[in-house]
Amino acid sequence: MEIVKQEVSVHSGSERMPCFLARPATGGPYPGVVVVMEAFGLNANIRRITERLAAEGFIAIAPNLYFRQPDNVVGYDNLPGALRLMGTLRDEQVVADMTAAIDYLKGLKEAKPSFGTVGFCMGGRVAFLTACRNSEVKAAVPFYGGGMGRPGPGGDKSPLDYVAGLRAPVLAFFGGKDAFIPLAEVDKFRDALKAAGKPADVVLYNDADHGFMCDERPSYHPAHSKEAWSRMVAFFKQHL
Repeated sequence: MEIVKQEVSVHSGSERMPCFLARPATGGPYPGVVVVMEAFGLNANIRRITERLAAEGFIAIAPNLYFRQPDNVVGYDNLPGALRLMGTLRDEQVVADMTAAIDYLKGLKEAKPSFGTVGFCMGGRVAFLTACRNSEVKAAVPFYGGGMGRPGPGGDKSPLDYVAGLRAPVLAFFGGKDAFIPLAEVDKFRDALKAAGKPADVVLYNDADHGFMCDERPSYHPAHSKEAWSRMVAFFKQHL
């Protein structure tokens, strides 16, 4: 499917948040998906994912959640830089920024009033948190999102503390070799959703590591990446 892409500026409170938007070139309306960046920032990988979603028939927007910080994209070889940037985020502000991105999609004539979130690494946590805090999210797909049961910097509640507000089915992916997300944390996430009676499919690839979806990282796993992508697209098409 032919797509168009552009840089857009989204009102988040009194500020203007840069975002990358991609959508099918013709037709519609199409469901919207907010693509949440990794800890490394709104880089070329996240932009390609946004474009791929547009080619699948979605209007996809990737907000730059680090826009308040200078030098807000770092390489995959700069984990300390990524952790520094990630530490500047606060959950309340992130939820407001994500809501602003959804509100922007609502204003597009090409968009259906049906929205999903997908995120990777840090963005997996944000995608899930947003689904718990914003009832307009109808489907959420977190990829290797850590810290689901822990408060963010400066906060006192974790994403799982808001699970009662979740109105979206969840498709979550984790890697069994992921040193950043112990299997006990995956189990806690799965059990919390089950206990709350929320529809969720938690997929664990035993031989996958953190970042297995990104072909710019040594942990890239082509087979699992391909399968997870197909499952995500089918999930969004079913629920959005």
